[in-house]
Amino acid sequence: MIYLARHGQTSYNLEGRFQGWGDVPLDETGRDQARQLAVEVAAVEPVRLVSSNLARALETATIVSELGGLELQVDPRFAETDTGDWTDRSFADVAGEDPEAFTAFVELRADWGFPGGESFSTQAARVAAGLDDWRARSETGATVIICHGNVIRLALRDAGRDGSERPDNGTLVAL
Repeated sequence: MIYLARHGQTSYNLEGRFQGWGDVPLDETGRDQARQLAVEVAAVEPVRLVSSNLARALETATIVSELGGLELQVDPRFAETDTGDWTDRSFADVAGEDPEAFTAFVELRADWGFPGGESFSTQAARVAAGLDDWRARSETGATVIICHGNVIRLALRDAGRDGSERPDNGTLVAL
């Protein structure tokens, strides 16, 4: 069984900014969410804990690992979408400047890509490859992957489930 968990809150989440591959740390609320997530993760009795290589996911996973006694493994295939030229920009600014592109982002359109960044189809392919690898290793027990909102949405959509809503920070989702 695979479980995906969204990292704890950052200041960028609170402000509505694109983080992409930027290394934005958790804020205090995000650290609290990570501690609460550790309790949820322990309840599913995972045998593996995997994290995206980005700071906010790694910080969340480190807290979960320390509280749950799990060894942490890093897999960059579960990094958030590379938001390219939109990194550090506010959602409001981008939506005002280019409403069509912002709508494509919100709708997770596979054929659309961030200017100077990554397309959702490229990201979906790397996430699917990562999930296939970890599923093959999960025959002996559950794997929890600490990752990002778009990673979870793409994985849910690929599994034939509704990936339209971005999960809250610190949320655990069974795949």
